[in-house]
Amino acid sequence: MALFGGSRDISLFHKLNKELLNDIIQTEVGYYKFALERTTANVYGESMGKMFYEPVRIACLIDRKDQAWSSNDFGSDVDQTVGYQFLKEELRNLNLIPEVGDLLLFRNNFYEVDSKVENQLFMGRDPDYAISTGTVDFGDSFSIILNTHLSLVEKLNLIPLRGGKYPATNKVTDGTVNPL
Repeated sequence: MALFGGSRDISLFHKLNKELLNDIIQTEVGYYKFALERTTANVYGESMGKMFYEPVRIACLIDRKDQAWSSNDFGSDVDQTVGYQFLKEELRNLNLIPEVGDLLLFRNNFYEVDSKVENQLFMGRDPDYAISTGTVDFGDSFSIILNTHLSLVEKLNLIPLRGGKYPATNKVTDGTVNPL
């Protein structure tokens, strides 16, 4: 049995991280969740416009890279990559599962999620994937990092959000997801 990394240690780290992000750093973004079940596609699986739920405000750490300017026959263009680091517990409380294609609003710019990294583990263990029953209560996965790029979004098709939480993504028996 491990001496450190038990439930009391994990609880302390969760409380400290939550206080640090929400009360001290206070950097928030608007998170637009992609609504796949509301987006209509044509015969080829293409869509004229993506549908998104209304944004949820959530605290995070931000790792901004410098803007890169380029020009071609159509004019100049700007590109920027940004990494967003969220507490996994905060996302779980909002019933929010980050996925590629979601949008984040920061400083009046929209950033589209390119990839999700979920490998920052406390004590090198994730109880969700424990092989031994003796290590289920030790270690934890604390954060989710989203790598994004600056997206030129002309129009967002928003779906009203009820109660500040996204609908569950459980599949029901008739094959539809998130019934209304």
